[in-house]
Amino acid sequence: MDEFNPLLDQTRRHFFKDCAIGLGSMALGSLLNNDNLFGAQPNEADSFVSPQAPRKPHFPAKAKSVIFLFMAGGPSQLELFDYKPKLQELNGKPIPESFIKNKRFAFMDLFTKEVPKLLGTRRQFARRGQCGAYVSDCLPHLAGIVDDIAFVRSVSTDVFNHAPAKIFVNTGSPQFGRPSMGSWVSYGIGTDSRQLPGFVVLLSGPRGPRGGALNWGSGFLPTSYQGVPFRTGGEPILNLTNPKGITPASQKQALDALRDLNAARLTDTGDQEIATRISSYELAYRMQTSAPELIEISGETKQTLAMYGAEPGKPSFANNCLLARRLVERGVRFIQLYHTDWDHHGSGGVNLNEGLDRVCKETDQPAAALIRDLKQRGLLDQTLVVWGGEFGRTPMGEIRETVGRNHHIDAYTMWLSGGGIKPGVTVGASDELGFFPAEDKVHVHDLQASILYLLVLDHK
Repeated sequence: MDEFNPLLDQTRRHFFKDCAIGLGSMALGSLLNNDNLFGAQPNEADSFVSPQAPRKPHFPAKAKSVIFLFMAGGPSQLELFDYKPKLQELNGKPIPESFIKNKRFAFMDLFTKEVPKLLGTRRQFARRGQCGAYVSDCLPHLAGIVDDIAFVRSVSTDVFNHAPAKIFVNTGSPQFGRPSMGSWVSYGIGTDSRQLPGFVVLLSGPRGPRGGALNWGSGFLPTSYQGVPFRTGGEPILNLTNPKGITPASQKQALDALRDLNAARLTDTGDQEIATRISSYELAYRMQTSAPELIEISGETKQTLAMYGAEPGKPSFANNCLLARRLVERGVRFIQLYHTDWDHHGSGGVNLNEGLDRVCKETDQPAAALIRDLKQRGLLDQTLVVWGGEFGRTPMGEIRETVGRNHHIDAYTMWLSGGGIKPGVTVGASDELGFFPAEDKVHVHDLQASILYLLVLDHK
């Protein structure tokens, strides 16, 4: 019988596991970059080098953080920003067939009953600020800061149904599975915050956005880069506090054991999801202190609370805007605020009358206050603020109980401020009916590339 040779039973996996400079060991060595790791207390911030530690950018930065005010449902640019005298003149007239031939809309059956009629707005427009930008009477607070923002009136997208359209704006694809913009940013340049996640999501309105967590998911990137939804009342994150009976000593013992087991498994496999798990336990421990302190806005001055219209302990878009500023101050890289109920088709109260009035009242003052607050604190130059939804609304009305408009993907309006954006300008324009881009079309992909560029990332 041949003499037994153990080397013949070695697989590549065994080799990498046992090799002193194996992949798992190298991954662990880069992560556990601290001589005192295994003797460290679990509350020491330097126990691990976080996967979200700041990284070298592609070129010099123009913005350090992003606050994306996502108006879920599709705000009507024709009631808010895009003044169209010709549309007013042709109110009630059938739209020329050339505009809608071979076009698709969210509710095609409404347009097959009869040729859709153009719908002028009932809102009053005026030129605002020194830049003379048109803003309607729906947004009196925003009208006061137009010289600090840039309007893009020729945004276009590819998808006309809510969930895939939101996912498209956030990930660049209408199909789930790709990383969201906030995840790419966290992955690419990390975050300056050691006590909070690099990508935070805040929700307000009567429901969550369609598409849910897919809008802030990490796709094929490690899950440490996904957005973390914060609640603005009670526990900021569910299950963050210890259950009754769990003492600091017993928590330390459990964390030590988990850290040792995960570190051993990481050495065996080199699986970066295990590195994510180690980092998540560390961050969760630190957030037991930092997250409750963050959402406690009662310590803000009365003047600040009044400026936003914020009320401590009462979840709202106003509170979330104030929290966004506090997150920027603490070094968080990407903050996304979703506010729902902008889908004004004209069904019941979801319309361009009281429905639009309500949602504008909820968001106008806080959004304007955020710009003012960042500016007066010297943070606006390094913070990019983006406002907009997944698409706009058609120049035609819909045949429903009350006045409304259908989804529109060809030309709608968004605005940006701070973080390298030239203030008081308007980019692009739609045609005289507000249907097609007339100049400087800005596709959603162009907008995404611009945001990444301002954050020092080459989108390619």
